Amino acid sequence: MIFGTGALVITDKTIRAPLAVPCGDPAGIGLEIFRTAQKEIGTEIPMVLFGDQRHLPRDVPFTLFQPNTAPPPPDHIWLHQIDFAQPAHPGLPDPRNAVGVIAAIEKAVRLTQAGQMAGLCTAPIHKAILQDGAGFQFPGHTEFLAHLCDVQQVVMMLTCPTLSVVPLTIHIPISDVPQAITKELFHSTAHILHEALRHDFGIAAPRISVAGLNPHASEGGKIGQEDIDQITPWVAELQNAGLAITGPHSADTLFHPKARASYDAALCMYHDQALIPIKTLDFSGGVNVTLGLPIVRTSPDHGTAFDIAGKGLADASSMVQAIRCADRMIRARQNAN
Repeated sequence: MIFGTGALVITDKTIRAPLAVPCGDPAGIGLEIFRTAQKEIGTEIPMVLFGDQRHLPRDVPFTLFQPNTAPPPPDHIWLHQIDFAQPAHPGLPDPRNAVGVIAAIEKAVRLTQAGQMAGLCTAPIHKAILQDGAGFQFPGHTEFLAHLCDVQQVVMMLTCPTLSVVPLTIHIPISDVPQAITKELFHSTAHILHEALRHDFGIAAPRISVAGLNPHASEGGKIGQEDIDQITPWVAELQNAGLAITGPHSADTLFHPKARASYDAALCMYHDQALIPIKTLDFSGGVNVTLGLPIVRTSPDHGTAFDIAGKGLADASSMVQAIRCADRMIRARQNAN
């Protein structure tokens, strides 16, 4: 049943566009954490779910999205209908629904690019299901979004109220990290991070702290040479270019409270060096942010959690924070323009 027909058309051009929330894999926890987050946030942040009405619980009222209309009542889901091939069963992903998952993301991006949506907060997807069901050619959400936005490089940042981190290298074996760290990658990542902190987070003079690759940042050459021969001169070049960046610092002393107060984001050399401290500080509330896109994109920092889907066990904290983070970024961009 469709609720809220006859929506009021808005002629005020200053009305804010809603946030797009692609549903992710409908067999995962995305729909339930979205509903929980919507109840907590209320009408403070207008949101549109991109998904199939057949996948919503029967007792949840919804209103179909139409451009330039007022949001529905606070107990309704504002829905942009995406036709999926099959019903959704919690914990039982169906590769036949992969095309619908991809279509929800792409439609949300296109409407954001057109100005009908303010930005994206994406619910979790499962890459293997998308590959099996639709021949998905991308390593994940981030690379697909970069492709849709025609951007060559994007940067993953994990953030919570007490820490923001960027891993320079991500999902590669630790043995491949030294060779993957190049001057070009280091410089471009630092510049993207610097600009995002300014325009997406409203920090006028961002401070970036760089973690060393080796223990104790190579300890004067006693534990490797990469920090001395490569990272130190690269940092100096960025300082000469006007960035407030320091390092390399010993990673084991970079994340205690006094150290964290000295920077706005830490640029780390590899995945675990960045993600262990933030998951230790705020395991449930961390947010994944894609930097370098022309549109705002955040997501909760967890996966589809098929094992607990539909059991009422999913923690929506990260989704709540991801939605709020996207809203802050949208406002910061508006203020910067």
